Amino acid sequence: ARLLREVGSIDGLQRLRFMSPHPRDFTDDVIEAMAETPTVMPHLHMPLQSGSDKILQAMRRSYRTDRYLGILERARKAIPSVQITTDIIVGFPGETPEEWEETLELVRSVEFGGLHIFSYSPRPGTAAASMPDRIPGHIQAERSRELHALAETQRHSAMRGLVGEVRPVLWEGTRPSGD
Repeated sequence: ARLLREVGSIDGLQRLRFMSPHPRDFTDDVIEAMAETPTVMPHLHMPLQSGSDKILQAMRRSYRTDRYLGILERARKAIPSVQITTDIIVGFPGETPEEWEETLELVRSVEFGGLHIFSYSPRPGTAAASMPDRIPGHIQAERSRELHALAETQRHSAMRGLVGEVRPVLWEGTRPSGD
């Protein structure tokens, strides 16, 4: 929180985007700092990985969905215009159709502004690399397509809500000719 406030007060800084905090580090004082520091963009990218508590535990994540959702609820209360994005891993070993549906339901309920979707792939030296019940590639691909479709529907819905608004834009690079 202190770092956000200090960096946010740098003269000439117009925008500050805080990316990928771990849920354990995303405390109420961080939410407060985001809400009270004008240069901090109303955007929160916080990795979820899965909407299933059983899969989160298998991934050795220290949080569960109730904690994650509580953080998002507090962020939306403090920063009503916040756009929330996340990361999801599709096809973690042992992920059942029911656990996959838990992820879809959580994504539907949160209405993320964007998703970064990754198919599980084993990494040498990790506990998951030796786990049984690998999800076949064709099922991972099917789940990825399903999640991408849901994400696009949610993104289009969010964009429709902005029709008619005027927003400042930060442009980097040369100006297009003719404008």
